[in-house]
Amino acid sequence: MDGALAFGAVIVLAILFSLPTLWLVLIAFKKESEWVTYPIQILPATPEVYNFYFAVTMFPYLKYFWNSVVLSTAYTVLVVFSSAAAGFGFARHPGAPGRSFLFGLVMGMMMVPWLVTVVPQYIVFSKLGLLNSYWPWVLWGISGSPFNAFLLHLFFSGIPRDLDDAAEVDGCGRFRLFWQIYLPNSLPVVAASSIFAFTWVWGDWLFPKLFLHDQITTLAVKLQTAYVDPYNQPLITITMAGVMLYVLPMIVVFFVAQRLIIQGVVTTGLKG
Repeated sequence: MDGALAFGAVIVLAILFSLPTLWLVLIAFKKESEWVTYPIQILPATPEVYNFYFAVTMFPYLKYFWNSVVLSTAYTVLVVFSSAAAGFGFARHPGAPGRSFLFGLVMGMMMVPWLVTVVPQYIVFSKLGLLNSYWPWVLWGISGSPFNAFLLHLFFSGIPRDLDDAAEVDGCGRFRLFWQIYLPNSLPVVAASSIFAFTWVWGDWLFPKLFLHDQITTLAVKLQTAYVDPYNQPLITITMAGVMLYVLPMIVVFFVAQRLIIQGVVTTGLKG
């Protein structure tokens, strides 16, 4: 009985959480005249598929889509590698000088609200002449992510040290141990970290809006003002179609990789 109640509660919550997405999909298939009618018409009278055509032709949609892909991919590759290297160092070198202080510093950075750092970072990048370029994301990627470093540190800490000893007997150096043994055996948590990093950049609006000019900005920023009529009034149904196309790749990636995500998060809490 308790299991049935819990399952019913999960279904109700799932429906409630999916309502905004469902409403977005319904609006994307409506005509603009149906959107402004009262009383509200829940289902479109006839699905308007041309909204999606206009969504990708009213402005260079694929260009800004490609900007988002390049920026998200570059950041993800850099931040996962640097975070994995940091996690490996913290996990496999507990006696290194200053290790406790540095690890505490990394953990402390997880407690700092990211909005607090927006203005200082803008000033720094402006002084360095790095605005209107992708260099801020490159530098963020090289510096690593405290959350990803912590996640990978937990996973690496659970790998038996006998593996290190056997590799060193065979003449394996530290970098080779990290690159050829630890990373290939950590694919679930590496995949989970990659998806977290990719979605952060893909869904970010604030930093591209502040740091990038119009030609190299991301799709998230461009969607804000792309769909308007000749009187500069927003075209809601076409906007929703563009937003639906924007979030669709992330939904597909999540459903394809959800097993790796769950496995990666769960295994970071296991020892041995």
